[in-house]
Amino acid sequence: MSAQPTPLASRKRLWRIAAAIAVLIGLVVYLVVQYVTGGPGAPHCLVRAEGDDKAYELTPEQAENAATISAVASSRGLPERAVTIALATAMQESGLRNIDFGDRDSVGLFQQRPSQDWGTVKQIMDPVYAAGEFYTHLAKVPGYSRLPLTAAAQKVQRSGYPQAYAKHEANAARLTGALTGRDHAALVCSQSRPVDGKTGGVAKVREKLVREFGPEVLPRTDGAGGRSAAGGRSMTVPVQRDGARAGEDRVRRGWELATWAMAHSAELRIEQISYAGRMWSAADAGKGWQKEPHASGAGADGVRIVTAQ
Repeated sequence: MSAQPTPLASRKRLWRIAAAIAVLIGLVVYLVVQYVTGGPGAPHCLVRAEGDDKAYELTPEQAENAATISAVASSRGLPERAVTIALATAMQESGLRNIDFGDRDSVGLFQQRPSQDWGTVKQIMDPVYAAGEFYTHLAKVPGYSRLPLTAAAQKVQRSGYPQAYAKHEANAARLTGALTGRDHAALVCSQSRPVDGKTGGVAKVREKLVREFGPEVLPRTDGAGGRSAAGGRSMTVPVQRDGARAGEDRVRRGWELATWAMAHSAELRIEQISYAGRMWSAADAGKGWQKEPHASGAGADGVRIVTAQ
């Protein structure tokens, strides 16, 4: 007849099992957090303007959505302040993620509600549409560019916590400076390959550029817009048309387009971006924007984009 375990031994055994389960749960939670937020070594984007001692880090998904929000403002000729208000709002409402859930029937980047006439769920889940609707409502707010950010955002969102937008203003302003081209080469992303099986390539870059910036972003000079190199893997997006842009405005537009390409580099399989003597390469993304070692055919008049396909 085998000896029965003592109460003390039984308790020790239970404690060991409980400790093992706690460690396992902790590991699972850690892995989930790392997956959602992007842990060390995960693909990320960093915004840091020259002379700014602080940086803002975000995921490639957040960068893509932010670039779309900024591009839609550009297509409408809206000022930087509108972009900052929109970005801070999306940071608070969704964390700059295009989520399909929220309070009651709220969805999307700005947590807009179909029941409040913002559009259908399908429409609101389209970042271009959602950003456009936000700007349409913002433009109806008299003097919105002179209002405190919280007041302007609240006029659009009607949030139960209007002061919450304020905590995002500094990072939204940093991101605005990069995405509008005011702060040159301020956004740098490490690249990851999408796992959804979607193809990239020049055709996809053209399609997305036109959808977000409007058709005038690619004058139809070759039947398709932009200038393409042989093989179909590269294109040059013109910075100006018919001399409409000059000086700093032209340079700023170039960095706006180059930064947009950077933010969408993983999604669109972009391997290289060149503008104004600077170059970013996906193969060497950790080094950020580098001085171009040789002429690439893309100077101050165009942004050269090379894709993987």
